[in-house]
Amino acid sequence: MMFALGVVLFALGLLASIAWHECGHMWAAQRTGMYVRRYFVGFGPTLWSTRRGETEYGIKAIPLGGFCDIAGMTTHDELAPKDEPRAMYRQKSWKRVVVLLAGPVQNLILGFVLIVIMGLAWGLPNLSGSIPAKVGAISCVGPTITDGEMAPCTGDGPAAEAGLRPGDTVISANGQRITDTAELSKVLRAGTAPVALTVEREGEQLDLTVIPQQVTATAVDDKGVTTTETVGMVGISYDLDAGTEHPSALGAVPAAAGFTGDLMVETWHSLLSLPSKIGALWTSVTGGERAADTPVSVYGASVIGGGAAEAGVWSFFIFLLASINFFLALFNLVPLLPLDGGHIAIVVYEKVRDWMRRLRGLGAGAPVDYLKLMPATYVVLAIMGGYMALTLTADIINPIKVF
Repeated sequence: MMFALGVVLFALGLLASIAWHECGHMWAAQRTGMYVRRYFVGFGPTLWSTRRGETEYGIKAIPLGGFCDIAGMTTHDELAPKDEPRAMYRQKSWKRVVVLLAGPVQNLILGFVLIVIMGLAWGLPNLSGSIPAKVGAISCVGPTITDGEMAPCTGDGPAAEAGLRPGDTVISANGQRITDTAELSKVLRAGTAPVALTVEREGEQLDLTVIPQQVTATAVDDKGVTTTETVGMVGISYDLDAGTEHPSALGAVPAAAGFTGDLMVETWHSLLSLPSKIGALWTSVTGGERAADTPVSVYGASVIGGGAAEAGVWSFFIFLLASINFFLALFNLVPLLPLDGGHIAIVVYEKVRDWMRRLRGLGAGAPVDYLKLMPATYVVLAIMGGYMALTLTADIINPIKVF
């Protein structure tokens, strides 16, 4: 039940993000004197609409996005004579750019607000994925582990016998500096002899020696192949909150600003890597494993959001929604039609062209003919459609498992 509710809530969050994006275009156009004919959420048959002022607002039957209809985006847009002066293509360049940027800016604002909420409610995670090796709990160690489940055990484990306590942070193992949980786990799992640890406890450093217990670990992968290995275990679980920043109410906005900057960099790198992920996506739909860093569709993101809701990890739910808003902002700024960035590129081209014409004593040139750009636009749409179809297929056949 909670999974289904989470899927629906996340899908609604995505729809609201797109509607908010279109609101940015609409508000900017209205405030710069342009004529906004329609603002609708969804596509297809109209379920409800109303008119306020000169703009028709409404909801359509297919909730897969939305649109803002600004009169005169191109010279081929038919307008009544009285509306010609307000056509978008006739407006000053800065007004057109402001309107086109307003959509992505709305996504940035929404993403930032979500990050502030996440920081206040749950804290801001370390985006590097590096979590300090801080002990969260101490336990005994069973003789076997099967598919991640340890066999029942009693008594003290190696960690307790060595004197480790919850709250200790391991900073070195066998003289090797330890910066995160992954490094410590690697040393302990490979350990067949005593391991010398240096830990920080209440501001002091202590030297301890732990002897890993050998455990037989058995796992079955997605293809039904069983693997068995012997690993060292000491009976500790990590404090996964150790790498999380918990800002105060006054510090939430500055902390969120820094976090947002880091997340934007990560998002930009993810955007640039999209072409290189085609091979991995194709592998995942043809019988191979699904890489965790491959893109997901709207459906896939909603399923992951549902999993987060079912697991009660609402911080990840909010984080994922914020990340998608940042992605929408940056993706829409790519200078290709029909994206906002493509329209901005045309405005910039016209401005530079007219400036060069003035230097030669010529008047302004005619607006760019969008019909001549339609073949290139169709190519971009075909590539985008194919990519989305591939991610959707991968999400159905071989979904990413987060929870």
